[in-house]
Amino acid sequence: MTKGAVDPQRLEEEWRADMEVLADLAEHGDRAEIERPVDVSFRGSPEALVRLTEAAEGLGFDYLDMETSPDGDPCLFLVRDQRADVESIKALTATCLQIEVDFGVEYDGWGCAAQDGTSE
Repeated sequence: MTKGAVDPQRLEEEWRADMEVLADLAEHGDRAEIERPVDVSFRGSPEALVRLTEAAEGLGFDYLDMETSPDGDPCLFLVRDQRADVESIKALTATCLQIEVDFGVEYDGWGCAAQDGTSE
């Protein structure tokens, strides 16, 4: 179903932002090898987001929520369990940017809670 290639400059921009998030997690004692829910968000037309919601499971994600952003745009949140190490996050970002291209949506980033191994 791939419609086109991810822009390498866009991938580089997202990766720089990812490195900041990973550094922040590490500063808070995160153990990146611990699997945890990682959510991703996308903005787009309601129709595009519904198509993505319907395809989410086949892409390795579960539906989390659909909200309206403060500026009135619909925003879709998906989630999957994974580690937050460099390789896993790089793969996640590449997947999400391909989703952006394939579904005509805008990838808006990822997030997760720091995991130090002391609680579930």
